Amino acid sequence: MPRAVRFTEYGGIDVLQVVDVERPSPGPGEVLVKVVAAGINPGEAKIREGLLHDRWPATFPSGQGSDFAGTVEETGPGVTGFAPGDEVIGFTDRRGSHAEYVPAEAANLIHRPAGVPWEQAGALFVAGTTAYAAVRAVALAPDDVVVVSGAAGGVGSPAVQLARRAGATVIGLASESNHGWLSERGVLPVRYGEGVADRIRAASGGRVDAFVDTFGDGYIELALELGVRPDRINTIIDFAGAEKYGTKAEGSAAAANAEVLRELAALIDRGELEIPIAAVYPLEQVRDAFEELERQHTRGKIVLRP
Repeated sequence: MPRAVRFTEYGGIDVLQVVDVERPSPGPGEVLVKVVAAGINPGEAKIREGLLHDRWPATFPSGQGSDFAGTVEETGPGVTGFAPGDEVIGFTDRRGSHAEYVPAEAANLIHRPAGVPWEQAGALFVAGTTAYAAVRAVALAPDDVVVVSGAAGGVGSPAVQLARRAGATVIGLASESNHGWLSERGVLPVRYGEGVADRIRAASGGRVDAFVDTFGDGYIELALELGVRPDRINTIIDFAGAEKYGTKAEGSAAAANAEVLRELAALIDRGELEIPIAAVYPLEQVRDAFEELERQHTRGKIVLRP
């Protein structure tokens, strides 16, 4: 029988189980995909822990996962444009991509360009569309200076690249182990921690126009301290801070569609964007994958391979 990740109560990584399930069948307008790669995301850990119950409650037993890439196994009634054997990139809103098979709406799929590696394809949707929305929210112009916190993380790594594509000068806050990677992509790396405001001022010449926060933990206050206007600060995580200070808080939901996914995949295909892959785990090691994710020291994304 096919295998899938399930949890039957809120809790830590120990509640995650990989169990036998019935093979799904695609409904009208749906496509059944045999998963080759599926990304994991911090939001999935928060849902599993029950921290987002008020916003996104779980129904038990619950699956998890949004991102995936794979091959079309079967199409449901009314589906056009996809056929068995097609290689696709997609997403599901029904918490089901951490599995061997996932049914998804055909409208949420694109064909996988040949130049997009499977791991990057499977980890593209959440991180890519979140970065896309966050960078778009701060309306970068070619002469702008923008700071990105968590610059080598799952969302930060594509965000700095998209900000550079907009022509901005990009300052990336990251640990020193990621400074070389950032420099190679035209980003000015700055170490986070005590004294970071002074280091940013030194790197920027004293002017910061925009701030993209992918980490939380006081970066909205730092952006305001640096003189950035609230309407040019975007956080994907500090919703309380955004409400308090009137900043933006646009993330994946603001760009969660196949058109943006297709645009991002085309950039990867042309060698103009990279989703760095920190580690790849077999589906059976989903607990190990989330344990590494929750240490918050990965460069880029962690991927499951069923």
